[in-house]
Amino acid sequence: MANTRARRLPRQDVEAIFGAFAAANPEPQGELEYVNAFTLLVAVVLSAQATDAGVNKATRGLFAIADTPEKMVALGAAGIEERIKTIGLFRGKAKNVFALSQMLIDQHGSEVPQTREALEALPGVGRKTANVVLNIFFKQPTIAVDTHLFRVGNRTGLAAGKTPLAVELALLKVIPEPYLLHAHHWLILHGRYVCKARKPECWRCLIAEWCRYPDKTPPPKGA
Repeated sequence: MANTRARRLPRQDVEAIFGAFAAANPEPQGELEYVNAFTLLVAVVLSAQATDAGVNKATRGLFAIADTPEKMVALGAAGIEERIKTIGLFRGKAKNVFALSQMLIDQHGSEVPQTREALEALPGVGRKTANVVLNIFFKQPTIAVDTHLFRVGNRTGLAAGKTPLAVELALLKVIPEPYLLHAHHWLILHGRYVCKARKPECWRCLIAEWCRYPDKTPPPKGA
């Protein structure tokens, strides 16, 4: 669970945090594999409650034969299911991928829409998924709050909130405009690999000097 005891960071510290992220990783990239906007959308839908590595393993074969809505619909829900059965909740996800592919054909000329409202109207697509697609493919400065980003926002003092939406809106208010496009990736990667849930690796954290987390983990013996 996110630690909500951290005090809110002053603006100069927020600027310093994102300056440090930008210096260390100027062009952060997501870890899901895709070839176009449609395959990115499908990959993000499949990634719910699954690891990016697990999704990539399944979608390499899927996208090799179905990289458009028409090809995905031609597979049918059963065909999609067969190719993603290594992913958690694969039956429901296969139905959603089939249905959203048909909706893209019927309502959007087989193109992935570029608004959050239109994306959220697709089966299996929520606000987080829509924000990921808008950010990665369409280069919109959105913040997709997953469990990692929710934890980092609360724990560091960047953006306290009891819900993902509250954290998202708080981050949009405090992140300096030059950093908004990449903020989503920096924070998720930081939460995934450094600011971990059970034992954050504070001794190697880029932003430890500004972070308000009161229970920083000491370095392991010999480090």
